[in-house]
Amino acid sequence: MEQHHNHTESTFLVGIFDDEDVLMSGVKKIRNSGVKIHEVYTPFPIHGLDEALGYKRSFMSRAAFLFGLTGFTCLVALMVWTMGSDWPMNVGGKNYVSVPVLVPVAFEGTVLFASLGMVATFLTVCNLYPGKKPFLFDNRTTDDKFAMAIDVSKNKLSADEITSIVKNYGAIEVSTKLVQPGDLD
Repeated sequence: MEQHHNHTESTFLVGIFDDEDVLMSGVKKIRNSGVKIHEVYTPFPIHGLDEALGYKRSFMSRAAFLFGLTGFTCLVALMVWTMGSDWPMNVGGKNYVSVPVLVPVAFEGTVLFASLGMVATFLTVCNLYPGKKPFLFDNRTTDDKFAMAIDVSKNKLSADEITSIVKNYGAIEVSTKLVQPGDLD
């Protein structure tokens, strides 16, 4: 029995570039031509690509600060409670809670919470979890090519006009790819 799904495929134009400098120049010129670029996929990080694509600053640094602050607060509170009221020990007549004693553990707690929190945040934001099937517009982006994906439905220009613009600005090839809903999540 055939099942009919109420899903609509999206049509993407995928421009393949073989040089990062040509790609960077092409991204700026293509965006200036009025084409909205969905994403650029590269085999390695390219400095300045996020600015060229018009991305806003990531919230990840604020998340790291909040995770670190949580770790600092939790461990200082634990140490003050433990040494000050739960199990106070008089060692040489010194204060039960002393700031120099708190510093190393508070620092390590800050680093631990920030690092583990950032790993969890990164994996969540990027939808990287066990069993997640990867989606690639072009397998060569894991080796030596750069792919620029453009959602045709989110652009005012026709697919032929966009193809012409992308080729004029350095793409060695442009192909069409149909993408199912959920593939890019």
